[in-house]
Amino acid sequence: MKLTIERLTSLSSQDLIDLGKIWPHQQPEQWQIWLKDGKALFAARFNDRLLGAVKVDLQGDTAQLHDLMVREVTRRRGVGLYLVQDPQRQLPQVSHWQLSTTGLAPRERGGVNNFMQACGFQMQGDIWRK
Repeated sequence: MKLTIERLTSLSSQDLIDLGKIWPHQQPEQWQIWLKDGKALFAARFNDRLLGAVKVDLQGDTAQLHDLMVREVTRRRGVGLYLVQDPQRQLPQVSHWQLSTTGLAPRERGGVNNFMQACGFQMQGDIWRK
């Protein structure tokens, strides 16, 4: 089976389990509220399991990426890149993409900075933009 990036509109019981592994410090209610508020949730699925996910807050022609995360056992295989690229393809009306690094620990910033640069984003202050 191939990796697919899906925009989730509802969460199955298996999705909830998988998202709990992706975002262990968040509660399922947070994801449900995110979806109820009309915000986008994209996930990378392989063999019926979610390997990574990103929340996307759409405001006109701007999309703010939140909580981009790939399960540790799956990292360094291109899943994160697909999670950034595919929503751009699926949401062609969005012309400005951004991800804030505010609140990240200094040790986390290095990896995020290298990754976002590889995705074609440019740093402006604490925000990566494309």
